[in-house]
Amino acid sequence: MTSGPDQAGSDAAGRWAPRSEVLSLLGVKTQTLYAYVSRGRIAARPDPENPRRSLYALADVIRLKGGSSDDASTSDIPFDREVKGEARIDSSVSLVADGRIYYRGRDSAEWAQSATLEDTARLLWGCGDLNPFAGLGVRVGLAGGASHRARLFAALARRAEEDAPATGRDARTLRLEAGTVLNEVVDAVAGPGPRLFFHQRLARGYKMLERDGVHLRRALVLAAEHDMNPAVLATRAAASAGASPAAAAMAGLAALSGSPMIRTLKRSITYVIEARRDPSGAAARRVASEGGIPGFGSDSFPHGDPRAEALLALSDLPQDLLAVIREGEAACGQRIAFAGALAVLVRRLELPRDGALDVFLTGRLVGLMAHALDQIMDGAPIRARLRYVGPRPSETTP
Repeated sequence: MTSGPDQAGSDAAGRWAPRSEVLSLLGVKTQTLYAYVSRGRIAARPDPENPRRSLYALADVIRLKGGSSDDASTSDIPFDREVKGEARIDSSVSLVADGRIYYRGRDSAEWAQSATLEDTARLLWGCGDLNPFAGLGVRVGLAGGASHRARLFAALARRAEEDAPATGRDARTLRLEAGTVLNEVVDAVAGPGPRLFFHQRLARGYKMLERDGVHLRRALVLAAEHDMNPAVLATRAAASAGASPAAAAMAGLAALSGSPMIRTLKRSITYVIEARRDPSGAAARRVASEGGIPGFGSDSFPHGDPRAEALLALSDLPQDLLAVIREGEAACGQRIAFAGALAVLVRRLELPRDGALDVFLTGRLVGLMAHALDQIMDGAPIRARLRYVGPRPSETTP
């Protein structure tokens, strides 16, 4: 007698299978399996015998195989079936899979070892041989503001107001326009100066040592993109409505300003400053009062955030900052994540107190404009239905 899907799923409960077995069962490509994992359809964990490899929950595989034939399609990047109230958005910008994040197919941690922010923009914007930064000068009358972050928003807001809607405009023109937007934002943050790479101009604005510019470069690149979140949705929704790249990215940054990532980054900044004076005591107090430490542990990367590792690997941290990481990880049992690593690095570079926010938002702007361009050029219209749940007209009193 042949067992049905329910029996097979019962037999698979608690069992974990290697990648080769899962690929054979599902009949899909490796990239498809990684996409299933990143979207929570198949659980994964490190192989105890070889932590560099992953094992996959066989019960999830059987459940997926037992669904419709659409679940094991040949599509490279599958999506879950549409759920009521959930929008489906196709993106070619980035992918989080198997504990890594990829920029248009390139491992971001490896990419950041040598790439500049300009390289990253050209990659994520799909520029090919086009260089949208060639020959750009300084705009007369830079946007003002009392802080780096205020000038960033002011410069972007000005361009959002000035630039024409994207509807009907060609891809080359829009990419060139995005290049001028980023150029103006960097100048607004760093101040006018020689036409160096963006990270070098920002380093001059921060009055950093020249040799430390490589760390700032790496941080900007790693901050550029991170899969789907409300900031991406806001950016794409604005772009779908015809907004220019600058206006769409402004919508994304507005959504980002209150996001969990920004809240975590702000708390991480405060924690690192506190813990630098008393690493073990600060860690113990946070764990006792909050059950964890801000900037340590990541839901997206439960086995360790590869961006944090790439950011800190060559940063030559002093002993007090190394102690912040060591004591924090020991106290909460989780590895430092990107927000915590960025907060630590900014203290190593002696940037302003909130410098981590400035660096993150500048780098993230590249990714948000990538989503804007992707949506304008290749994205399907974003449709959502607003369902009224308030009182009926007949229920109200005059």
